[in-house]
Amino acid sequence: MPEDSAPAAQETDQVPDQPAAGAAPPGLLALFLAFARMSLAGFGGVLVFARRAIVEQHRWMNADEFNETFALCHFLPGPNIVNLSMVFGSRLRGIAGGVAAFAGLLLPPTLIMMVLAIIYARYGDLDVLRSSLAGISCAAVGLLIAVVFRMMTPLLKRTDPLALILMAGVFLAIGVLRLPLPAVLLVAIPISVGATFFLRRKVAA
Repeated sequence: MPEDSAPAAQETDQVPDQPAAGAAPPGLLALFLAFARMSLAGFGGVLVFARRAIVEQHRWMNADEFNETFALCHFLPGPNIVNLSMVFGSRLRGIAGGVAAFAGLLLPPTLIMMVLAIIYARYGDLDVLRSSLAGISCAAVGLLIAVVFRMMTPLLKRTDPLALILMAGVFLAIGVLRLPLPAVLLVAIPISVGATFFLRRKVAA
């Protein structure tokens, strides 16, 4: 019996994008602490650490579920990661879960930023501090690029041509042609929803 269980445990460890089967949803305190750790570790952006904690560490979502939830949050007004905390917490523990995740995400960095703002107001003109902030910004860009590639992995594994075409089209419109984001979303959202609905009906038929 131990010989059979050991390989199963190893196999589970090797597939971090699959949620634990039958795992109980986290409590309010666990949600608060998880998002507090994300916010405290999220130098240059919390998205990298949020995906790592939710998908790989706690396995509360798989990679596809995280991408779908983040896509919804991305199309809502306001900061994406704040929207994600509310949607994710509410999905697991209702409104109280959304509030717990939201508080964990914002409370620790808010307190820290109040202290740093006081320090920066007094010492912000120092060249050493300016150089340090420039270096941090480079690291933030690297983290963002890394998480973008991680989020692309499920799409590339499925080799879904529609998803890849839409992704390339939005990137071209915003990143290259510099078209206004609201205008691109007004076109991209109906096309993606309509095409996905049509293809799923076609497959079901």
